Amino acid sequence: MNHQGHYIIGTAGHVDHGKTALIRALTGVETDRLSEEKKRGISIELGFARLDLGHGQIAGVVDVPGHEKFIPQMLSGIAGIDLVLLVVDANEGVMQQTREHLQIMELLTLQNGILVISKCDLVEPDWLDIVEEEIREQVAGTFLAEAPCCRVSALAGEGLDALLETIRRQLRRVEPRDNSGAVRLPVDRCFSISGFGTVVTGTLTSGTIATGDNLEIQPAGVTARVREAQVHDQQVSQVFAGQRVALNLAGINREQVPRGSVLGTPGLFRATQRIDVQLQLLPEVPWPLKFRDQVHFHLGTGRSVARVVLLDREKMEGGEQALVQLTLDQPVLAHRGDRFIIRSYSPMYTIGGGVVIDAEPQKHKRFRPEVTQRLQELLSGDLGFWLQKLDELQLARLKELEKQTGTGRDQLLAGLETLREQGRVEPLAEQWVSSERLRSWKQQVPDIVSHYHRQHPLRHGMPRATLQAQLSAKLAPKGFEVLLQWAFDEKLLTPCRDVIATPGWQPQLQPEQQQIVARIEAYFRSTGFDVKNNQEVLLQLGYEDIDAEAYFSFLYLEGMLVRLNQESSLHREHYRQAEELLAKHFNQQPTLTLAQFRDQLGSGRKLTQALLELFDSLKFTRRIDDHRVAWQLPEV
Repeated sequence: MNHQGHYIIGTAGHVDHGKTALIRALTGVETDRLSEEKKRGISIELGFARLDLGHGQIAGVVDVPGHEKFIPQMLSGIAGIDLVLLVVDANEGVMQQTREHLQIMELLTLQNGILVISKCDLVEPDWLDIVEEEIREQVAGTFLAEAPCCRVSALAGEGLDALLETIRRQLRRVEPRDNSGAVRLPVDRCFSISGFGTVVTGTLTSGTIATGDNLEIQPAGVTARVREAQVHDQQVSQVFAGQRVALNLAGINREQVPRGSVLGTPGLFRATQRIDVQLQLLPEVPWPLKFRDQVHFHLGTGRSVARVVLLDREKMEGGEQALVQLTLDQPVLAHRGDRFIIRSYSPMYTIGGGVVIDAEPQKHKRFRPEVTQRLQELLSGDLGFWLQKLDELQLARLKELEKQTGTGRDQLLAGLETLREQGRVEPLAEQWVSSERLRSWKQQVPDIVSHYHRQHPLRHGMPRATLQAQLSAKLAPKGFEVLLQWAFDEKLLTPCRDVIATPGWQPQLQPEQQQIVARIEAYFRSTGFDVKNNQEVLLQLGYEDIDAEAYFSFLYLEGMLVRLNQESSLHREHYRQAEELLAKHFNQQPTLTLAQFRDQLGSGRKLTQALLELFDSLKFTRRIDDHRVAWQLPEV
């Protein structure tokens, strides 16, 4: 058996064919809880039980209603099971809901099942052979074609041991669930218990939940803390994928978690009202499905009304398959690869189902070959889907890709490594980017900087932040530095203090600009420590209309002026004098106050403060309360 020992068994079959009685006989649990169910003798809601398989193995059992009016409840319970028991009454044989349940299970691509003929004590043994032959004819060509068949009587207790052994044998074929992935728990029940608060139940499809964890509820978008967790009425500290669980949630009320909600890892999931799907209609559909028809949409435990947008045709006939965009009347949490069912709007019966291709697509225009081609590529496998999502995002961190693809971290990393080996993606520090986009950026970088030179001939180069923003707003600083280092290594760009330039670039000053530079430099030299802020200097010189940033940047990079802060500057000669005064002072005294340094400079308080704060940032000094002490004084 699966090493985790976590299984979910579900029932299927026509109403009153003995599903609930069978579960009662196997588990000792009466799954019909409602008074109306007991009064009418049929299941209306989902029922749940615990089945002891022996040797410490426990399975959760979901008993679904068989009546046609309760197909939505059946759909809420059948998704996510490991093994189905298709129950057929020996007296009645295959009936309408037997067929519809089988169609639903086929559309959901269930893989493992057992045929169960119930009420065998009420018919002759020869008749059972005829019933089994009828069932075999019905399941031919489906996943149940080779399924074992067990003959039982729940009331007489006949065949139960053989059925139990068959269940054990079939469960050995179950693949382990993903305990390491993101948490995803579709809610099939929510209720309140006096003194405890809100309780939700469901089958944990992926991940692990521990007491104290915070989970996000979609589509409500609220977060709740797990106060307590239970599996089969036993309190546990952790629950794992593949288990039927009950969670006592703190911080929410039951109205925020209706059936169809999904509990997941915070910040990783997002509900959507538009999905791209591959849709398959059943051959028996009596009339075509047309563009913009409404259907009932069922995914997991959730349901909504969807409008069908056929992308490459006006209508679908029974048995056809097509690429479709569904727009939903309310948000659902869907992921690529999720299976779904659609039912006709009125009257309601199952007409098809399919698989989610993209859970967060853009709105498509119809009859566009590039749209259908892209969807076909996404259908081809996970690698194509991940590459497409990465291209849409431009570049992304691993967590963002987890969120967009709904894929566990380990699986996603392995896939990205495969794509890297194929030359289709590259890591850029903490982000991933398609190789095609990275090549494009590498071609653009020197062109962008060259264009900047032409636009700003007075400047020594392009600010790093400006170049980063022009490439992509999503490019993180670490990734940008990796890209820059490549450009430096290839000698396409060169660093020039805090700006970037093409090799050999020098500012191109016109005679009029040279005159402005000379006058500004001369003014700062002549005024010394009595100089005002940059803007006032330009006003004094009559240059209030020039590009101040460009001129001051030139003066700084040429070493004529020293930037103290965003507002103030000092001529390099006077700045050097300030360094000498600082060193001289600390050769004689252990501390320095702002007032002392102001008097030594013969300057105003504002410029003195700007100088001392610059010295602090350069680690020449360290401020302690209202005075400074020497740290790593400049060499003078």
